Amino acid sequence: MSETPSNKVVEESDAVAEGSALAMHGLLDAPGQAPKNGDPLPPLWHWLAFLPRIPQHEIGPDGHPIVNDFFDSQAYPRRMFAGGRISWPGTAHVGEQLTRRSRIANVVTKEGRSGPLLFLTVENEIYERGDLVIREEQDLVYRAASGASPTAPSSDVDADEETWTWSLPVTIDPVSLFRFSALTYNAHRIHYDRAYATQTEGYPGLVVHGPFQAISLAEVCRRFQPESSLASFAFRAQKPAFEGAPLRFRGRREGDEIELAALDGTGHVTVSASATLVPTA
Repeated sequence: MSETPSNKVVEESDAVAEGSALAMHGLLDAPGQAPKNGDPLPPLWHWLAFLPRIPQHEIGPDGHPIVNDFFDSQAYPRRMFAGGRISWPGTAHVGEQLTRRSRIANVVTKEGRSGPLLFLTVENEIYERGDLVIREEQDLVYRAASGASPTAPSSDVDADEETWTWSLPVTIDPVSLFRFSALTYNAHRIHYDRAYATQTEGYPGLVVHGPFQAISLAEVCRRFQPESSLASFAFRAQKPAFEGAPLRFRGRREGDEIELAALDGTGHVTVSASATLVPTA
């Protein structure tokens, strides 16, 4: 059932600090020098800004805020980052002040296999020096506390290893998951508290962040197509990924179109993505 979105707009100002960019560069084992103040911000690294800096007493038992900026989520205490669509009408830079304007674009409630679900699409517009540099839609899924977390595989992408041109290895273990959580100020316990992830939310182990996988897929484009920049990027979570199982980030190009996928140890696609490229100015 669709609900009428709120017209509320939340505006914030922040910046991606040079130190945060250095930390992300190290986490990804990226080659060369880390981007410095004034350098173009690599794709999706704007997620290092606008972090949830709220008082500790407003954090729920799962590590998320009890009440978010748009609605009271206590009826849906479990959250997943389901996907998103990002475009770059301009260029954001490390260290420059950014202004983000956010609003709810769509709200849909459904009854899923694990109980009631709320699907929320948040629209973000990010400006630098008054110019729109990033346009983004984030798809979030909120789930009631009853029932085990869904883990069934789902894939509509060709996972055959031989069909992919590029491969990027990224270390996925409790240490890298903790570092990504710390870097993005993501306190969701499914990413670092194994007892909570397995006993409370019903997962078989620590869960790999959807944004971590999305950034790694965007990194495939940055590493293997250095003469181009992303014009757009869309990703969708297909299946939870867990620590201990190797993740392989794959890509292939047809013209200006890039197809990307994160594959787990069983060959299932955990996150699929597509991107379009433009020549780097």
